[in-house]
Amino acid sequence: MSSIRLVAQTREIPPVDDLLAHTSAANPLAWLRRGDGIVAAGDGIAASIRIRGGQDRTREQRMADAWRELAQDAEIDDPVALPGTGLVAFGALTFDENSKADSVLVVPQAVVGRRDGRSWITRIRTTDQPDFGEIPAPAALAPHWAGRVGPGAQTPQGYQDAVRAALGEITAGAYEKVVLARDLTGTVPSDADLRRLVGALSTDYPDTWTFAVDGLVGASPETLVTTHARTVTARVLAGTTARGADPVADATASAALAASAKDLDEHGFAVQSVLATLRPHTRALEADGPFVLELPNLFHLATDVRGDLADGDSALDLVGAMHPTAAVAGTPTDAAIAAIRRLEPFDRGRYAGPVGWIDASGDGEWAIALRCAQFADAPSDASHARQVTAYAGAGIVAGSDPEAELLETRVKFRPLVDALA
Repeated sequence: MSSIRLVAQTREIPPVDDLLAHTSAANPLAWLRRGDGIVAAGDGIAASIRIRGGQDRTREQRMADAWRELAQDAEIDDPVALPGTGLVAFGALTFDENSKADSVLVVPQAVVGRRDGRSWITRIRTTDQPDFGEIPAPAALAPHWAGRVGPGAQTPQGYQDAVRAALGEITAGAYEKVVLARDLTGTVPSDADLRRLVGALSTDYPDTWTFAVDGLVGASPETLVTTHARTVTARVLAGTTARGADPVADATASAALAASAKDLDEHGFAVQSVLATLRPHTRALEADGPFVLELPNLFHLATDVRGDLADGDSALDLVGAMHPTAAVAGTPTDAAIAAIRRLEPFDRGRYAGPVGWIDASGDGEWAIALRCAQFADAPSDASHARQVTAYAGAGIVAGSDPEAELLETRVKFRPLVDALA
């Protein structure tokens, strides 16, 4: 990677109304929230960093070091100086260091962004290229399409059996909490415009981080870590219930979640995990919560964490320190991950792993890849469908009910299933 030297040039441009019109239909790269964000313009790649799964436990550190080396040698011209300008890379990392999937950072040849009413374009090339490439013109979204998904490797009955097995291990004292997931598998048309899926998730769930990176598409309500100007923030979610069918039922569901001993215990495990991990990296650290976070289809218990960074760590360094949190793995971490490997009949890949972006200074925004689906590469033969796998999980603690946990995964699948349909 040290042999690659990049040049990045950012310029402010007239307001961009539709960021998704600028990115690839088959392989979009996008990071959106409340209408703002960044997308890759076209599908040209200036550089990429891939780390194969199953090698060692330090993939985040290797990724952080490789990015630091690439960024420090880059020539950057960025008078706009907003979060997301200059040299940036989109990233998606695996949940488990034993996964056979790749962790990846992708540096596009062009990035279009919008924040706080300002828009920009960043063009990126290697130093051995004489000039920046042509910027593809924005393209209207292709016609609507529909996908089909059904039970995957973990059937509904198999999931309840896994929950029962976990409850037995919790009673035996093997661990206090484990997050168990199940999968849905299916297909979409070979020429499906994935920007439609990204757009639907972004519109229907504007307060989530909507992302598309290397075929991973989703809308996550949970920030893993955000760093900017030596400040770190995170939002912890653990404890969930479905929304009510009317305002009265809604209020009842929210109040029940706020008072649920089971959900408060689950949430407390997750918050303490994040605080313990961030404390060595900060001078001051505070937590605000728990409070009930309202999303269109469910309620979460949430706590916001904020701190002042004490050292020179980048966002990726903190990602490596924090992942996996108790919110997506369990407590204690090692015992919970061992249980996940035993009880889940599939490789999570990048589900519940870190997803986000990082800039040359090391700042960035990273979420946990939830409410998401992984798309295989588009087939070269248009007669073949494109494979897709969606994931959802629930936290299992003492007192969990297998049927209720299955219902929770169904609620969490709904954003993806509705958008695919």
